[in-house]
Amino acid sequence: MPQHGPSLLTPFSGTKRAGTRTAAYCFPLLERPIHSSSLCLPPLRFEICALWSSPSFLSRLLLQLGFRNSDPLPLWLHQLRLFRKLSLLKKRSIAAHPWHDLEIGPGAPKIFNCVIEIPKGSKVKYELDKKTGLIKVDRILYSSVVYPHNYGFIPRTLCEDNDPLDVLIIMQEPVVPGCFLRAKAIGLMPMIDQGEKDDKIIAVCADDPEYRHYQDIKDLPPHRLAEIRRFFEDYKKNENKEVAVDDFLPASAAYDAIQHSMDLYADYIVESLRR
Repeated sequence: MPQHGPSLLTPFSGTKRAGTRTAAYCFPLLERPIHSSSLCLPPLRFEICALWSSPSFLSRLLLQLGFRNSDPLPLWLHQLRLFRKLSLLKKRSIAAHPWHDLEIGPGAPKIFNCVIEIPKGSKVKYELDKKTGLIKVDRILYSSVVYPHNYGFIPRTLCEDNDPLDVLIIMQEPVVPGCFLRAKAIGLMPMIDQGEKDDKIIAVCADDPEYRHYQDIKDLPPHRLAEIRRFFEDYKKNENKEVAVDDFLPASAAYDAIQHSMDLYADYIVESLRR
C-alpha cells in the first residue's frame, strides 16, 4: 500500500504569483497525514478542496503517494473530482440580485445605475420578483396604452412601500428588461396610487447623445410632460384603480428623493444584520 512522504506536508519549491494560492502553498493546511490504509481524505479546510481537485495538483499528489498509471484510482480522488464539479455548479447557480448586488454608482443621487423592467412601447407590465431577482410578467395593461419610455428601478434604494425607487428613463430606443444603464435625474413626478405614495423619478439616459445634455425637468418639451402624466393617470383606469399625479418637481427634488431612499435602504441593511 502506498505511503505518504514528508514532502506532502511541506511546500515544494516554486514562486507564488501575487494574488494567487497555488497547490504548493496548500500543503501545510493538512491537519493530519493521509491514512493510507483507508485512502480517505484527512480533514481539510473546505475552501481549498477545489484547488486540491485540479488535475495538475492531483497528478503530483498521486506521484508523491507512489501511485502508478496502471493503479486503480482511489476513492478519495473520485470524491475530490465530485467536489470540484459540485463547487463549479454551485458557483454558476448563484445569480446576482439586481436590487441588492448592483451598485447605485459613485455619482448618485445625480447620476446612477438603474435596472430596466419595462421597455419603451410595451403593453406588458414586467416587474422585479424581489425573492429571486428575476424579471417576471405582472400583467398585461388593461387600457389601450403602452409605456412611453423605459421604466425600471434604482438599485440599493428603498421606499415606504418596501420597493426600490421607480424611475422613468427618457431615451431614443427601447432596451430589454433586466439590463441596466446609467441615468441622470432631471425631475420628480409626485404620484398617489390607490391612496399610497408612489413617486417616480424622471431621468434621461446619461449615455444617449440626444438627451444627456438635459439638466432639469423644464428642459423637456411640454407635450412630453403631458404624455408622461396622461399615461400614469390612465393606465390603471380600466382596472378600477385610482391614480393621482401632481405637478412635476425640479431635479433638486429628485436628488432629495433618491438620497432619502438610499438612506432608508442603508437603515434596512443595518437592521437586517442586527436581526
